[in-house]
Amino acid sequence: MKLTTLLTPVLVALGLLLLALAVRGVLLRHLGRVERGDSESAALLRRGLRLPSLLWSAVVALYGGMEAAALPPRLAGRVELLLQALIVLSVTVTAANLLAALVARFGERRTLSVGVTGLAQAVVRISVLTVGGLILLSGLGVAITPVLTALGVGGLAVALALQDTLSNLFAGVHLLADKPVRVGDFVKLESGVEGFVEDIGWRSTRVRMLPNNLVIVPNAKLAQSTITNYNLPEPGMSLLIPVSVSYGSDPDQVEQVLVEEATKAAGEVPGLLTEPAPFVRFIPGFGESSLDFTLICRVASFVDQYLVQHELRKRILRRFRAEGIEIPFPVRTVELRSPDAKVDRL
Repeated sequence: MKLTTLLTPVLVALGLLLLALAVRGVLLRHLGRVERGDSESAALLRRGLRLPSLLWSAVVALYGGMEAAALPPRLAGRVELLLQALIVLSVTVTAANLLAALVARFGERRTLSVGVTGLAQAVVRISVLTVGGLILLSGLGVAITPVLTALGVGGLAVALALQDTLSNLFAGVHLLADKPVRVGDFVKLESGVEGFVEDIGWRSTRVRMLPNNLVIVPNAKLAQSTITNYNLPEPGMSLLIPVSVSYGSDPDQVEQVLVEEATKAAGEVPGLLTEPAPFVRFIPGFGESSLDFTLICRVASFVDQYLVQHELRKRILRRFRAEGIEIPFPVRTVELRSPDAKVDRL
């Protein structure tokens, strides 16, 4: 009788474990087939459920074996409470990691209104863990109201001690909500720092400069800084290239040459746009030793201007030489007056 009493819970637990593992295998295989169809969400879900599903299978088996064993009510209640706590804890951690990964993945594909930032992922993860912790405490029989009251009083003391840290945290939340900068934008700060925004974290924002150096800017300083965002309202921008020629040049000819070279280059130089069409303005106008023009064209992004200027200047120089248009050297006349008021010119 005793052997039968011991054997029955073991068999029930073993049977439930095999059944749960079979269901787990079917689910993972299905997600694997969906993943091979280029479903990123299915891939994230499959990786996130691989380990927790083993724990859930074991919990189901232990719970069934416990029911079949007819344990004393007090012991059974404690074991059941422990199993419920394990399930809540594993589900909370899994949900937090999956949601943070989904925020990052969908943010990279621009399906979310906020950028892919460490702060955004941390907010999602902390929110899920907080809710799960409260559910766990409630399931363990702990009164939540006194805990929230204690956290409120303790939070006030912590806030006074960590003013700088919290100011950076809330400044980061402000940057995410107001979106003056986003991950991937090319920005220039009033301090002179310019580069691509790599990440907006809970304390600081990382800006990668063109020489590939990383500048760490506290969120509070960034929120108070004057920012030039070259990706807003759109990445495309106007490029102004000054060109100077001699006073003996024909302005109409110079304008025609510049427009022709820029228009031809628009279909050949990466980053130089055909629309709107390039145009020239006789501005600033009359220089000290030259006629000054400005060639205005459109580039796809801020960093495209460097290659575009490089190629356009070479093309313009070759065309000027072919057309006989002179680019003058600066000329200055100096008069030296002697004491007897005679003037000598150099």
